[in-house]
Amino acid sequence: MSMFTPLPTPQEMGEWDRYSIQDFGIEGKILMENASREALHVLLNSFGDVKDKHVLLLAGSGNNGGDAFALGRHLFDHGADCTILHTRDKDQYKGETAYHLQLAEKAGVSFGRLSDHNLDSLQEPDIIVDGLLGTGFQGELREDYLNWISRINNFNTSFKLAIDIPSGLNGYKGTPSPDAVRADITVSFECPKLGLFMPEASRFIGELYTPKIGIPAQIIKEQPSKCQGLTPEVFSCFPGLLETDHKSSAGHLLIIGGSPGLTGAPTLAALGALKSGAGLCTVACPKQLAQDIKQGWPEIMTLPLGPGKYLAEASFAELKDSLSSFDAVVLGPGIGRQEGTREFMQNFLECSERPPALFDADALYWLAQNPESLNSLKKDDILTPHPGEMSRLHKKDTSELQEARLDNAKDFADSHPGVLVLKGAGTVIAAAAEHTYISPFSCPNLAVGGSGDVLAGLIGSLKARKLGSIQAACLGVYWHGSAGKILEHHYPYRGNLAQDIAHYLPLAAASKRNSNGDKKCN
Repeated sequence: MSMFTPLPTPQEMGEWDRYSIQDFGIEGKILMENASREALHVLLNSFGDVKDKHVLLLAGSGNNGGDAFALGRHLFDHGADCTILHTRDKDQYKGETAYHLQLAEKAGVSFGRLSDHNLDSLQEPDIIVDGLLGTGFQGELREDYLNWISRINNFNTSFKLAIDIPSGLNGYKGTPSPDAVRADITVSFECPKLGLFMPEASRFIGELYTPKIGIPAQIIKEQPSKCQGLTPEVFSCFPGLLETDHKSSAGHLLIIGGSPGLTGAPTLAALGALKSGAGLCTVACPKQLAQDIKQGWPEIMTLPLGPGKYLAEASFAELKDSLSSFDAVVLGPGIGRQEGTREFMQNFLECSERPPALFDADALYWLAQNPESLNSLKKDDILTPHPGEMSRLHKKDTSELQEARLDNAKDFADSHPGVLVLKGAGTVIAAAAEHTYISPFSCPNLAVGGSGDVLAGLIGSLKARKLGSIQAACLGVYWHGSAGKILEHHYPYRGNLAQDIAHYLPLAAASKRNSNGDKKCN
C-alpha cells in the first residue's frame, strides 16, 4: 500500500477511462463487466446470500446505469428477485450500456420505466442498488430525482448500495445537491473519487470500497490525479530509531511565542513536540512569562528574552546569535498582536541564518498584515492556518474560502513559497509544483482550543528531525488525526483537553507503525 491514494476528480477519472479504451485498447464493455462483478462481490460479502431476496436496481442514463444493468444480471443469476427501473427509454441507451441492458434482458431480469412507477407504492425491497447518477453530476437535482432519492432514503429496512457515488453527491466537493442517497456501502471503482474523501460525504457513503476494475497502472502513473489522500502508510516516513540515538540526534526544536493571557499555547506546542519524539525543545518567550510557560514541565527548556511581557525588536537581537543552534523553529503560538511583535517577525523573516520555520497562530496574523512579507518565506517553511487565519492570508471571506477549500489552498500555495497546511475537517496540504494532499480525518475531538498548537509542535519536531516539509506536514497531520480517533473512542462526547491529544501521540504512532512496519521513506 502506498503512503497516498489517488483521488481523481470526475474529469480525471473520465480521462483514465478514455485512455484505457481508446489508447490501451480495453473495451468499455469489459470495464463495465469488471465493475459490476466487483460490486457483486462487495455486496455478497457485506449483505450475505441474495437468493430469493427482492433487489430493486435504479439505472440512470450514464455509465452508472450500465453498471446497474450488469449487476442486475449477476444478482439474478445468484437467485435474487431483481427488478431494474431505468430513467430513459431502453432504445435510447447506447454503447456498452446498451450492451449490458440487452444481456440483462436475455438473462430474464424484469425491467420497467422509473417514471411509470411510484416508488411510494412499491413494497420495500431487501436491497436497493443506486445507479441513478454518477460522479459527473453537477448542479442541483431536478425535482423528479429529488423525489426518487427521498423515497430511497425513506426505505428504512432496505440495504442500500451506491454504484461509484451516492446519487446527488457532488463528485468534486462531496456535498449533496441538496440531498443525496444515504448508502450503507458505496463501491467506487479503481480509486475513491475526490468528493468521497471529503468530510461532508461521510454521512452519505456508508462503508467505502474501492476495487480495481482493470484501469492499467501505467495510465494512472502517466496521468496522476492532482489530489492524493493520506493513508496509514505515511507512517513509513517516521524517522528511524537506532540504539545509538541520543537527544541531539532526535532534533532540537525552538518554539517562539507567549504573551500575557496566552502562555498555554507555547507549552502545548512543546508538549506536541516532546510527545512526538523531539530530543530537545526550547521555548523562547518574554522573560517575565518564562515560569508561566514552563508550568512545572521540567522537560521544557526556556530561553527568556527581553525585560517585558511581549516579544519585540530588541528580543530578536538577543535571539539572533543562537538561532543556528536549533534544527527547526515554530513561530507564533501565543505570540500576541502587540505592535512591537511586527518588528520581531520581520527581523526573523529577514534573518539568513534562521532554520526552517513553521508559522502558526499570530505569526500568521502578522504575515497577513504585511502581505509582502510572504515573499520572505523559504521553500521549506510551513504555514498552518485554520480557515479564519487563511481568510486573512488569502483575502477572502471565510465562507467563500471554505466553499472551495481545495482550489483556494492550491491557488495560495502556487503563489507563495513554502508548504501550506489548511487545517480543519479534511486538512489540506499544498505546495507549488506538488500534489495536493488531503487528510481522511474529520474528528470533533480535535476541535478544541490548543489542538493547533499541539499540531504545530508535532510538525515542528518532525522538521527538526530532518524530514522534508511535505513529509513532515503529511505525517504530522495524519498522526494528529490518528490521536484524535483514539480520543474519540475514549471521549465519545468530547471533553478531552488539547494536552490529551499530545499525550495520545505515542500510542497513535505505536498502533500505526506496528501495523505498517518500521520502514523509512526515501
